[in-house]
Amino acid sequence: MIEELLPEGVRAAEIHGDDPTAYLLPEETAAVERAVERRRKQYTQARTCARRALSALGLPEQPILRGAKREPLWPNGVVGSITHCEGYCAAAVADRTTIRSVGIDAEVHDVLPAGVQRLVAVPAEQEWLASAGEELHWDRVLFSAKESVYKAWFPITGAWLGFQDAELSFDRVGGFRARVLIEPPVVRGRLVDGFEGRYLVRDGLVLTSVVVPE
Repeated sequence: MIEELLPEGVRAAEIHGDDPTAYLLPEETAAVERAVERRRKQYTQARTCARRALSALGLPEQPILRGAKREPLWPNGVVGSITHCEGYCAAAVADRTTIRSVGIDAEVHDVLPAGVQRLVAVPAEQEWLASAGEELHWDRVLFSAKESVYKAWFPITGAWLGFQDAELSFDRVGGFRARVLIEPPVVRGRLVDGFEGRYLVRDGLVLTSVVVPE
């Protein structure tokens, strides 16, 4: 499913449900050695997806460790993103020479918990959500899309981007645009002030992606 949201040159792997063949490399186990079983299983399957995606990119198996802000640490020359939710996990990776950044997110397709929409949506988005219709849980789609935006933003800028720091607009054919509301940084001579992404709702899941070309 996630591959439908990704352009040529981005490789992905996903797991639906439980994969009994998923495993961690010794270097990866420290991150979850004290975690509960549910968290350990999610982490194991997500890291397995990441290594499979790297293999599809032609790279040898290697541990995907975690940075100071819990971000995945990819091999030199690689950009990527990992996501997991109940019953699903995925990873997407690309060569840094052609893709600047990748962000993906998966969520269970259900209404957001009470009070969360107010924290996630800026006023313009709240107004849109009120009239968007009920064919989809648009609040959950918005939440997922903002997660993908942040995952694409952070590797480029190294900075935090909160839910209230970007305003998103959606079309009805699987696309969205994000406008950064804070002072946009200039990174390597380019203004980082917005992103384009894609979304898919199927089989009880919301999937979103943001891919920034080089």
